[in-house]
Parts: sequence; C-alpha cells; structure tokens
Amino acid sequence: MIVTQNTQNLLSAAQEAGKNGLPPVHLWNPPFCGDLDMRIARDGTWFHEGTPIGRPAMVRLFSTILRKDGDKYFLVTPVEKVGITVEDVPFIAVDFERDGSGRDQRVTFVTNVGDRVTAGPDNPLRLAEAGGEPVPYVLVRDGLEARIDRKSFYRLIEIGSHADHDGASWFGLWSDGLFFPLIPSADLT
Repeated sequence: MIVTQNTQNLLSAAQEAGKNGLPPVHLWNPPFCGDLDMRIARDGTWFHEGTPIGRPAMVRLFSTILRKDGDKYFLVTPVEKVGITVEDVPFIAVDFERDGSGRDQRVTFVTNVGDRVTAGPDNPLRLAEAGGEPVPYVLVRDGLEARIDRKSFYRLIEIGSHADHDGASWFGLWSDGLFFPLIPSADLT
C-alpha cells in the first residue's frame, strides 16, 4: 500500500487519539474532506486504492477511527472526516468464547480487527437474510456491526435453545441475561 499524505494524516491522528483505548470519534465533528479510495469488502478485507491493506496493525488502526453516520461510513479524526465504502458491514466476527450455559451463558465474539464484544443489552445479535440464507450480525460499537462468520454461526446453533418470545416459542441464543430470538420454533419442524 502506498501511503498518501491524506492517509498518513489519518494514521497519525488515529495513533495519537488511540493511546488510551478507542478514540472518541463520536465526539468529533470535523469538516467533511471528501471520499477516500478505501473499501471494506464483504469478506472483511480492507482495500486502499484497489490494493488490499496487508498490514493487520494498519487495518486495526483504521478500524478504531471508523464511524457510521446514517448509512455512510467515515474515517474520522479531530480535524478531518473522509468517506469510505463498506460493502456489507465493517467487521467479521471470526470466533467466539462461551462462558456458562443456558440462560447464564455469555457469548463473547472476537472480530477480524481484534475487538472483543459480549452479546447482550449493549451489543445485540440480529439475523437478516441474503440470497435465501440467514446472515447473523452482532453490534460491536456505535452502530458498527460484525457479520458472524459461517463456522461461528454453526457453533452458535449448537448452543442455542428454545424460549418463549412474544407469546411464541423461538429458537435463539442466550447471552448476558438476554434471549436473542433467531427463528420461530415452528419453522424448524
């Protein structure tokens, strides 16, 4: 990846702002400076000017200054805001850990950029459909979601259970004290 001046400015600002955890991008309101030729593919690969970004540390750094406003995605620093393209969602949940079981379990996902998030009240799961297939997502932070990869989704199904939801039986997943309904139990027979 060739680092342009604009990209270098973003990297420097992200490094400085993220020294004590995630930068507070939700508090920054810089002027919009145009779109950057950066894209996050459906499989989670980050591209800059058509070339995959091969340095995981750089991808992680960019991911910390990512913000979603409405349906658009931006890289934001205290002094600039640039638009980028995201084909589906910016992150992929590539694995999870389970603590406990049944109603008492906690399911913590790990994303392709190193975020760890426990499904629960602040980080709900949702199920969408694409091409006739179920597609699961988990909220990571501030409107930014991760699509749960196929192997992890199959593992989640193995630890799922049936529970009452809105007066009907649903198959879903418990995590952090909440039941996340995925599909009506009647649809599984």
